[in-house]
Amino acid sequence: MGELRHVLLVEDEPDLRELVRLALSAVGRIDVTVCADGQTALETFDAARHDLVLLDVMMPGMDGPETLRRLRGLPGGAAVPAVFLTARTRTDLDGVDGVAAAAVIAKPFDPLTLAADLHAIYQALPPRDRADDAPSEPILTERRSWS
Repeated sequence: MGELRHVLLVEDEPDLRELVRLALSAVGRIDVTVCADGQTALETFDAARHDLVLLDVMMPGMDGPETLRRLRGLPGGAAVPAVFLTARTRTDLDGVDGVAAAAVIAKPFDPLTLAADLHAIYQALPPRDRADDAPSEPILTERRSWS
């Protein structure tokens, strides 16, 4: 897969949203489009522009898995990889079926290595034209496994 250049971030908590934005843009030199909720993400999503979607699992209104399900239905949405960012445990995520996420990054995470973690996840993915090879359910991944 090519280089990770632009991420669509969907996070409802303002402080964490800003921390992730800074970690990706300043440390990782990744352009970030920031959305505070799932509905805004659906309205903002552009498959030609966004290389990856990074989204929180637990958000008010439309949660992360539902946002991802709906993004998958948009033009080009099935081909754009997604990574969940969550404090939930593996057991909690067992109920998140039917959404193909490339990985799950557990909170708390190290903001200094977040961009490198996402780059590593992105590089490990199959090319976009093979999106059907993506896992059928999220894989919980500890940060250190991507370092």
